[in-house]
Amino acid sequence: MNMDVTAAASAALDMRHDCLNEQRQPFIRHLDESERRWWHQAEEQLALSPDANTAALMSSQCKRNLKERAQPGGDGWSNVQLARALLLAQVLEQQPAAGQVPLLHQLFLWGDDQEKVATLKALDWLDSRGACVELARQAGRTSNSQVFAALALDTAYPSRHYNEQAFNQLVLKALGMGLDVRRLIGLAQRQSVTLNQLALDLLDEQLAAERTVSAGLPHVIAFDLLSPAQRQRLAGLGQQQRLPTQWHEHLDGVSPN
Repeated sequence: MNMDVTAAASAALDMRHDCLNEQRQPFIRHLDESERRWWHQAEEQLALSPDANTAALMSSQCKRNLKERAQPGGDGWSNVQLARALLLAQVLEQQPAAGQVPLLHQLFLWGDDQEKVATLKALDWLDSRGACVELARQAGRTSNSQVFAALALDTAYPSRHYNEQAFNQLVLKALGMGLDVRRLIGLAQRQSVTLNQLALDLLDEQLAAERTVSAGLPHVIAFDLLSPAQRQRLAGLGQQQRLPTQWHEHLDGVSPN
């Protein structure tokens, strides 16, 4: 994944410190004694040397010093992911305003796929104004479904900061990767005539190629915004039994004639 770090904006990040603090306390509470000892050492080391090299080193040590497990009540976070996100937040908080975005870009560029996952999952906490939206869009070009899911699912960042075209591309890629688009926050508010047409074009492509219809397609379409011709087309496909059964509830009472 090729990232141009020098293109990063110089504006300060507007971090959601309340969200980060809410995560930090239960994270520390669930560490065992050896994990907690290492964690405090990592925080102290970052406080002494709040630079990219130290942050990268501490992030790389998380997997070795913390036992991988789901974070209780963490909405899909593991404790290792959350540790990496919290260490990243700490080093960003200690930077001059103009250095925060470039440092975030640099650490994302250096990170492996699992470190990228942690950063993308935390991006809405780290960047409430959308200063890193281009980094997110470039990250979304990945072919790694875990990395892409961290950007697309269970986070409000895309719906807050993507323009219509970028958001629609995100939705289509999530469908193509077989992700559960019901976990795409803000989808209902972003549904539109344009997204309807893109979804129907994808449906036509899949049917023409005799591929399995993406399970999430009916959740993407705003059926009340369909044109009469589009509704008739879908009703006809339903009667021909070319659509999965979950489509039928959306097409009740629509005649193909």
